[in-house]
Amino acid sequence: MIPRIVPTPLAAAPPSTRPATGKPRRVANEVIAACLPGPGRDRLGAGEVLCVTTGQQPGLFTGPLYTIYKALSVIALARRLERERGVPVVPVFWVAGDDHDFAEANHAWFLNGGGDPARIVLRERPTEAPQLPLWRELCGDGVRASLEQLQSGTPESEFKNAVLDWLSSAYRPDASLSDAFASALHALLADRGLVVFRSHDPAAKRVAVPHLLKALGVTLADGLSPVLVEGAAGRDRLRADGDGFVTRRSGERFTRRDLERLAAVEPERLSPNVLLRPVVEAALWPTVAYAAGPGELEYLAEAEPLYAVVGVARQTPVPRWSGVLIESRVDKVLAKYGLSLEDVAGPAGALEGRLVREVLPGEAADALQRLRADLATDYHRLARAAAAVDPTLERTVETARNAGLAQAQEIEKKLIASLKRKNETLVGQIARTRAALFPHGVAQERVLTYASFAIRYGPELLAGIEAEVARWAGAP
Repeated sequence: MIPRIVPTPLAAAPPSTRPATGKPRRVANEVIAACLPGPGRDRLGAGEVLCVTTGQQPGLFTGPLYTIYKALSVIALARRLERERGVPVVPVFWVAGDDHDFAEANHAWFLNGGGDPARIVLRERPTEAPQLPLWRELCGDGVRASLEQLQSGTPESEFKNAVLDWLSSAYRPDASLSDAFASALHALLADRGLVVFRSHDPAAKRVAVPHLLKALGVTLADGLSPVLVEGAAGRDRLRADGDGFVTRRSGERFTRRDLERLAAVEPERLSPNVLLRPVVEAALWPTVAYAAGPGELEYLAEAEPLYAVVGVARQTPVPRWSGVLIESRVDKVLAKYGLSLEDVAGPAGALEGRLVREVLPGEAADALQRLRADLATDYHRLARAAAAVDPTLERTVETARNAGLAQAQEIEKKLIASLKRKNETLVGQIARTRAALFPHGVAQERVLTYASFAIRYGPELLAGIEAEVARWAGAP
């Protein structure tokens, strides 16, 4: 049986907010060439279309769960809009291969056989190394060890070999992290119509750079241009300086003519920052809606002036589907103790303390309650009497009262700690439940990889999530 799939909406507004009207148009052949082959790309080449888009920087083994949730969100939204508008609407996933945050992309989290979060790290990038875009970072031989760690660390199942084959065919030593990520996503969802767009492809870069040059002279609130250049220190921000630009980290100087020459000869060295990227997307694609996470919703609002500079209409932001997978072992613990997701989301130790406090012997609980009440009452009476004799003594009495209450609280803490030791089963169950739902205090979808669950539950899980996302989008 697959886990219970519980939606956790990112915003109060439903996804029925009508996307921008948009006019269907043909997608440039160079852009189509940068898409992985499949039924979605075939539809792009057949004529005028609209698109629903989303995107993500590459990650090891497709990154956190929300990568899959984003992709399924655009698939469902495109299906709904196509039905409503009667024109082809294609779901597109923009693989942000220009991203250079290797520390964000080099690892994946999974649940091991004991239900504890475990981390796979491909490798670390030396601090002094250039900040290369991820499309230049090969998986390397270390990816074999990463796959072996996933294999040895997860429980055996009838689905395990298929999941490992899926990942190993994409995450090869000779593949870049960007291409591996794109290939894995394509293999998983292309048959559902998803178009996986490799934004770092040379053909796509040649079409994108004219839009980058339009925004080159814009200075953002941080004092930098929204256009980045790959220089001696890797991918670097540009700061206007006199009649040219200087890179933030390496201090290299470029004239506008230098950057225009790069755009013509080496377009892959220029890329948009997080604000300009959706603007370039709107220029390349007939995008009517963008399925976004919380951070992206903020970026899209901040990017508004850049749309005017580039001369394109802004796509409608739609909060992507969000949810949590609750396995049966976790569900049993929630039911046993009458817990909600909100209960488990609190800081480690707080919930355990509350539950243990509920089993505190009645005599001890009553005694502590009476002690607090008596301390408050008696010290209040003493403070008034002391103030009548000498007003300066009132503060002394208050200090003594606070010390007494603090000692009572310390006694309670020690009682709770002792009960926690005696209730190891309860404490352990809550810890494992929190690790499954909020690993390290973070929402499950932002930490654990899809493969961790696919190994346990197989393709039925993907179908279950897809059905839930379709209900959310109004596209059953």
